[in-house]
Amino acid sequence: MAERFERIDARMRAFIVRQHVFFVATAAPGGHVNLSPKGLDSLRVIDQRSLVYLDLTGSGNETAAHLKADGRLTLMFCAFEGPPLILRLYGCGSVLARGGEDYAELLERAFGGEERVGARQMIRLDVELVQTSCGYAVPNLAFRADRPGLDAWAAQKGEAALADYRRENNTMSLDGLPTGYPEPAPPEERRPHRMGQS
Repeated sequence: MAERFERIDARMRAFIVRQHVFFVATAAPGGHVNLSPKGLDSLRVIDQRSLVYLDLTGSGNETAAHLKADGRLTLMFCAFEGPPLILRLYGCGSVLARGGEDYAELLERAFGGEERVGARQMIRLDVELVQTSCGYAVPNLAFRADRPGLDAWAAQKGEAALADYRRENNTMSLDGLPTGYPEPAPPEERRPHRMGQS
């Protein structure tokens, strides 16, 4: 029932683009395994072997710490609507610091230069293995809407308070591993348009 592939083909890409949520899994030796749901139209397929998602400010920063310590990253997509399917992408992950050249280039190329309010960094996955499986046990669930809470929270805090929040809450993992934060400040002339603000 499970099949393995070396790259993301057109059918898989179309499936990924249709999903409203995906799951991110990382671990570091001897520590907790982290599994996080992501959404809000934050992911882009770059090519057949790589993806990137815009990582938004949250209460923790486990993914960044684990990638710094270990590098392994798995993304999982599953069909909650339509024909059943589970798609897992295994590979090596990297953090693109907000304000850095790689971040700015991908923001322009993959997101049209629009940075969502509360953006913290980007996470890139270089795919080494693609696996599909049946997904027969995943229930049928209807998508209604994205939740507005994270955008509203980030917009209400503002850029300076968000930077303070990340310094207080996003510099170390649950297991005391450094995350690599803080990020370099974006140059004033390159500050991107902000998505998610009213």
